[in-house]
Amino acid sequence: MAIYYSAAFKRQVKRLVQRYPKIRDDIQPTIHALESGKTPGNRIQGTGCVLYKVRIKNTSAARGKSGGYRIIYYLQTANDVLLVTIYSKSEQSDITTSELLSIIKEE
Repeated sequence: MAIYYSAAFKRQVKRLVQRYPKIRDDIQPTIHALESGKTPGNRIQGTGCVLYKVRIKNTSAARGKSGGYRIIYYLQTANDVLLVTIYSKSEQSDITTSELLSIIKEE
């Protein structure tokens, strides 16, 4: 699969890397899984889009998956994946459907 990054995703990674230096290493296995055609995570219902949320362990802070990162990705086609956003669960509890849809529309 082809992986694309939204502007919001790039901004968030750039911001989070200052606080969590190992974030790129932490998210790499998920990106590799997506490239190989797997769809990790849980589907987000009620959005009208094929969106998934993946929980990722934060190795920069010993909190496990529950206090780790969340990656939201969108299956645009059978072969194209858009990484919509990433956030630290310790900084943000959740993201609204309207926020997700506005990011997707920007791309």
